Amino acid sequence: MEHLWAPWRNQYVSSSPGEHGDVFAEIARSSDDETNHVLARGKSCFAVLNRYPYGTGHLMIVPYRAVVALEELSDGELLEIMTMLKRMKAALTAAFHPHGFNVGINLGAAAGAGIESHLHVHLVPRWRNDANFMTTTAQTRVHPSDLATAYAAVMKQLL
Repeated sequence: MEHLWAPWRNQYVSSSPGEHGDVFAEIARSSDDETNHVLARGKSCFAVLNRYPYGTGHLMIVPYRAVVALEELSDGELLEIMTMLKRMKAALTAAFHPHGFNVGINLGAAAGAGIESHLHVHLVPRWRNDANFMTTTAQTRVHPSDLATAYAAVMKQLL
């Protein structure tokens, strides 16, 4: 039997939703963007690599203001989130040359929101044939890159 060790996943699978408070608010207040993998900051939102990504370059656009529902966002916040999403998609395209993207907002725990108290938009680069049996059968994702390398590659495109 082969083993694929992913000890970094233990922190994610062993924690309870909301156990660490509002991680997005903590990142928003922090000035250590490199450690937190913050890619860009705007007036009302920021872009950050997902700490537990579905694939290389998986990032999120997060409003500074913690809102639960989409309709709680102001028109200005919504416009800046979409503008940031467009900018991040261009940077991911230049950095990793994906064949497609998934864009999603999980509203509520029933919809899959891991942090349901702070709305955020996921941007996930996808490649042909990137889905494999590991996620389905072993609840493990295989990544060809680590967060620091992905962060550096995207930041290179944003500078």
